[in-house]
Amino acid sequence: MNHESDSSSLAPLRRIAIVGRPNVGKSTLLNRMANSRVAIVEPTAGVTRDRVAVPARISTKDGERWFEVVDTGGIGIVDRDDLGPEVEAQVRIAVESSDLVLFLVDAKDGLTPLDGEVAKRLRGVPTPVLLVVNKCEGRAAGWSVAEFRRLGVGEGPFAISAQGGEGLRDLYDRIGELLPPLEDGLDETPSEPVMKLAIVGLRNAGKSTLVNALAGEERMIVSEIPGTTRDSVDVRFERDGESFVVIDSAGLRKKSKLADAVEFFSDARSHRAVRRADVVVHLFDVSQELGQVDKTLTRYVIDHYKPVILGANKWDLVSEMERQQFVDYIRAELPQLSWAPIHFLSAKGGQGVESLLRLARKLYEQSKTEVSTGLLNRTLERAMEERSPISGGARVRIYYGTQTTVSPPTFRLYVNDKRFLTKNYIRYLTARLREDLGLDHQPIRLELTDKAESKERSS
Repeated sequence: MNHESDSSSLAPLRRIAIVGRPNVGKSTLLNRMANSRVAIVEPTAGVTRDRVAVPARISTKDGERWFEVVDTGGIGIVDRDDLGPEVEAQVRIAVESSDLVLFLVDAKDGLTPLDGEVAKRLRGVPTPVLLVVNKCEGRAAGWSVAEFRRLGVGEGPFAISAQGGEGLRDLYDRIGELLPPLEDGLDETPSEPVMKLAIVGLRNAGKSTLVNALAGEERMIVSEIPGTTRDSVDVRFERDGESFVVIDSAGLRKKSKLADAVEFFSDARSHRAVRRADVVVHLFDVSQELGQVDKTLTRYVIDHYKPVILGANKWDLVSEMERQQFVDYIRAELPQLSWAPIHFLSAKGGQGVESLLRLARKLYEQSKTEVSTGLLNRTLERAMEERSPISGGARVRIYYGTQTTVSPPTFRLYVNDKRFLTKNYIRYLTARLREDLGLDHQPIRLELTDKAESKERSS
């Protein structure tokens, strides 16, 4: 294996790869082992393309243990986007880098020629293989399970139902025996990542290429075909002894063009990636104009108060353009993100990738800034002196403010009547707080409480 530990006191998790032909239930088994709906499950062959790796805590004879479980695309897939070879390359890497392989087959379909193809590729690999027969709901391990022994690969068969959970006890116990606890006292608990970084944007903006550049390995399939990534995939990687997670999301497109249920779920997962992230990189291809989908995505990021970097990718392909021209264009197209930094990079060439990570880390640390009540109120007083909040002849009084939380920095302002505080003045006030409190690249949330509400709360 070739994955590093998070620190000197933490061991790398033992890695388990789930392989098999398309549609045998690999993603369902991953979700069951991880106790979470991580991978898209849909009755269409070839839904999973990239390697989806997640930590999973399972019960063995030695108690609960942590493993990294890797879902792979189906071997022998006939992909509508002609990505079969790329999918199988990801499967091969998963097998080579794992400590144990679960070879999954389908009891309902019985033994198929494609199962034989998978067996042929697993024959002779040095990694232990367990033959797991899925979809055995409510049935004993009879002839339909035993027939898979003819494949001649792997120990077993283990009859299970990934959907219902039957039969997993024996499988988990055998996994624990083949991958015993480490004897040197190292902790096998996965470390919490320092930061979760979501990469979002239109199809073919270069998101998977950027993830691979950050991870230092080919974790995601990269293709000229738009929409190669179907799922929202978490990729853990290390920098200077610290663990990070980068979330590669499916490329967004107009909802009217969503072709099927898989793309619908991919679209939903992209939005979930934004919600889960500490920092968002909105990546776009500098050779393409920004469209409505980009602007809609921008609104979603703003509505969820996420620090965001506008990643200008493929900059090396349009080097004749002046940077300032491009900055002016972006600022004009996305005026509501005037506070977000613009970062130029080439994910394919690697230029600007490490500095992007450093910038993201800076934004994340900035989002946790705690502002003293005294400093906040002095800043509010100066802002009101320079521009008084007057609406329709009525003078709005801001009595005082206090910070209620971080990530995002959130401030509650107590006013005489919040109805008269206009959107324009709130924008002005937010900009002043951002500038004067060292929160220059942060979304700021203001909560307004007027005098009447304050009295009701205290009574």
